[in-house]
Amino acid sequence: MTEQKKTDQNDASAESEIQMPLADLMRTRWEKARQMRANGINPYPYRYERSHQVSQLLAEFETLEANATVLRVAGRIKLKRKMGKVFFADLYDATGRIQIYVKKNDVGDDAFDLFNSVDLGDIIGCQGTVFITRTGEKTVKVETFELLTKALHPLPDKHSGLTDKETRYRRRYADLIMNPEVRDVFATRSRIVQSIREFLNNEGFLEVETPILQPLYGGGMARPFVTHHEKLDLQMYLRIADELYLKRLIVGGYDKVWELCKDFRNEGMDRLHNPEFSMIELYWAYADYRDIAEMFERLLRHAVKSLHGGYKITYEDREIDFEPKFRWISMIDSIKEETGVDFTDFDYETARAEAKKLGVEGSEMINLGKVIESVWEAKVEHTLVQPTFVTDFPVEISPLAKRHRDDPRLTERFELFIAGQEMGNAFSELNDPVDQLQRFLQQGKALAAGDAEAQPLDDDFITALSYGMPPTGGLGFGIDRLIMLLTNQHSIRDVIFFPQMKDLKEGSVPVSQILSQFIEDDGQE
Repeated sequence: MTEQKKTDQNDASAESEIQMPLADLMRTRWEKARQMRANGINPYPYRYERSHQVSQLLAEFETLEANATVLRVAGRIKLKRKMGKVFFADLYDATGRIQIYVKKNDVGDDAFDLFNSVDLGDIIGCQGTVFITRTGEKTVKVETFELLTKALHPLPDKHSGLTDKETRYRRRYADLIMNPEVRDVFATRSRIVQSIREFLNNEGFLEVETPILQPLYGGGMARPFVTHHEKLDLQMYLRIADELYLKRLIVGGYDKVWELCKDFRNEGMDRLHNPEFSMIELYWAYADYRDIAEMFERLLRHAVKSLHGGYKITYEDREIDFEPKFRWISMIDSIKEETGVDFTDFDYETARAEAKKLGVEGSEMINLGKVIESVWEAKVEHTLVQPTFVTDFPVEISPLAKRHRDDPRLTERFELFIAGQEMGNAFSELNDPVDQLQRFLQQGKALAAGDAEAQPLDDDFITALSYGMPPTGGLGFGIDRLIMLLTNQHSIRDVIFFPQMKDLKEGSVPVSQILSQFIEDDGQE
């Protein structure tokens, strides 16, 4: 039989399987597992000792073949073809794919019959030697094998694959099984985080941990998630940022601290936002926002070079170059550059009127800073493709940043933008407790006026600042967006293993309901 005929035969059986109702498919597999138990075979044994992973086997293939080395590999069966008294199958582990060859005369009648009952998705371990087929395929000739896991749920059809985005995000495990390139993205994520950790450690930063569950949220402009501590009978919050706790550590005497943190913001979901996300925040005593900007440039170049071997990347068909010094422009100057309107000396009412002329309106524009920010977001943000530090934000929208040394209406703050996306936020940190208290009180007024993202007064943080915090530069940047950028992914959900999802649509039958019916039927027997 030719390879094409073998493939066609397997395809036909796969298609007929997919056309069956899920409950019937799962029952067939469950019956096989039950029959195995009746025959004294455990379809879920405890362990299997491997001598090689697939990638190692392939790397050492010539030596293994020359020495007729007996090896042991294990993985999931994702393709299976029968030719009379021979099976060919594709076995996948975490490192790659290898073809296996199961011949009836080699393994015996019982084992061959058992392999015949193996379904796509089952996990097996096999022992044997390697050889190259007449078609040039590197292959394991199986001498013995063991079923390690009977998969009750069928894999998606191998032709159409698992392409529906909602299903891929909701069932990430199936996505990872069917789409190896997705596993590569998350492996790359790990490498990027490691490179950042390496950089910060070499810069003398101490990695620390701060509370996720907090009695008062702060350190960012966001609506929090609210929960309740039963023992203490306290309303509590999932943190929206690490900032205020890390600054307490600077007060306590540390010079450089950082944290890789999970933050939670009770806001909308889109391609750039997930309610649960990962950030790195760091604080550097005796530095300001320009020192932070210089270090942030070096950090990003280090990460890009470690990953790509150079400083240029492609993101959504646009080349981005990290090698030149990043551009530095104030928020007001960038608005003037794009619109011709200079907001420098506007009061609130004038700014609102000018914003309206530019087509920018909204209920969130409750103070001058909010007006400037809204115009900037509408007219400037999307234009910033190459790395650009947008600096000197209005004081009304920067309650934790020092006032600008040259203009008290502004703050010493920057946000880094790349490909039209915010990639980091940094301040010359506010360390005057009286000024900080005044900012908190202003935020309280904004909160009362309906700004759900304004920050409440944190009395303990004011107390900490009263002990004295040295001049400090701080930075926060989202790991998820950085991974998107460096792996060329369009949505934040493509770089988070388990993003937040809506409830399943009505009408879908839970797998637990199907399995419960099997248990009930088995009990009746």
